[in-house]
Amino acid sequence: MTRRQSSERKKSLIALLASMAVTLALVIATLILPVPFVKMAPGPTFNVIGDLDGQEIISISGTTTYPTSGSLDMTTVRESGGPRGGLTFFDAVSSWFNPDDAVIPRELVYPDDISGEEIKLRNAALFSTSESDAVAAALTFLNLPISTEIVATAIVAEAPADGVFQARDEIVAVDGEPVKTPSDVVAAVQSQPVGTTFEFDIRRATENETDQSIEIKDMTVEVTSAPNPTDQEKPFIGISVGELYSAEFDIDFTLQDVGGPSAGLIFATGIVDKLTPANLTGGGSVAGTGTISPDGEIGPIGGIRQKLAGARNDGAELFLMPRQHCAEAEGYIPDGLTVVPVSTLTEAIDQLTAWVQGDPLDSCPVGSPA
Repeated sequence: MTRRQSSERKKSLIALLASMAVTLALVIATLILPVPFVKMAPGPTFNVIGDLDGQEIISISGTTTYPTSGSLDMTTVRESGGPRGGLTFFDAVSSWFNPDDAVIPRELVYPDDISGEEIKLRNAALFSTSESDAVAAALTFLNLPISTEIVATAIVAEAPADGVFQARDEIVAVDGEPVKTPSDVVAAVQSQPVGTTFEFDIRRATENETDQSIEIKDMTVEVTSAPNPTDQEKPFIGISVGELYSAEFDIDFTLQDVGGPSAGLIFATGIVDKLTPANLTGGGSVAGTGTISPDGEIGPIGGIRQKLAGARNDGAELFLMPRQHCAEAEGYIPDGLTVVPVSTLTEAIDQLTAWVQGDPLDSCPVGSPA
């Protein structure tokens, strides 16, 4: 081999190695860079008739309560990707081979212009609403009195109301006009041009630092509207307004850092379990999911397959779910888990009673229509 041939061979080898290095770098980048998908996986469960970190998840005081046993688990979905963070190609591919996970295009879940902070805010508001609606549904089922307040359910970060309002502030009046429904607040703000300053009469519950008692303070606050981020012509103050339902005694929820509306059914069932002598679970392990309206209607949720898997992974024997999910759940029910579809809180309580007594349970029809 001549010196020239040896030199050319070296150059070829160097070029090949460089090409392989670039290819390897591209492959690694492909595996670790975020892809526009969202992964849904089974999340943790929470026993709402039990304790978490030494605190009752549902704490009831000021009335007679009864002992509970067993578990009544709220199920969750662990999400990766979306506005809150990237999902790698490797994670996406590995999840496609796991029947408990789901990988879906991000745009089907979140619009491109939505931020992680907005998602967190919405989920917090929905979770707070689910707690309130669960209280109303349980009290309605038990024929107990219900109080209704119009409150700020969430405050948008860096909006005009940020730092002025707090979540769950009761809105009594706007510019002296009494507030009777959430739409009254919306109508008052929308009726005036951008830049208008409004006076809100509010009622705020605060904790006394000395003895941790709750004090109610009446106050007046001012908020000046700004252009709505999605429509510059419309005024915007940055609060979500809804109805807060409460009992004549204290019902408190201590679960933190969980969002979304799907805990309603299990929260309402947990309240009923604590306020009635009957032991609804019979000491067994029950889980479930479903939104709930103040009158006890159960609505659909997301991630039913992941919640079924998560419930069984944590030992559940019975699972209560909205009847609308029969078709979606078919073929994904884990071995050893009995799934019962329900449409109302009354149905859910009846099915629990039947399960404890060993009576026949409702089931989804085979080949449920999508």
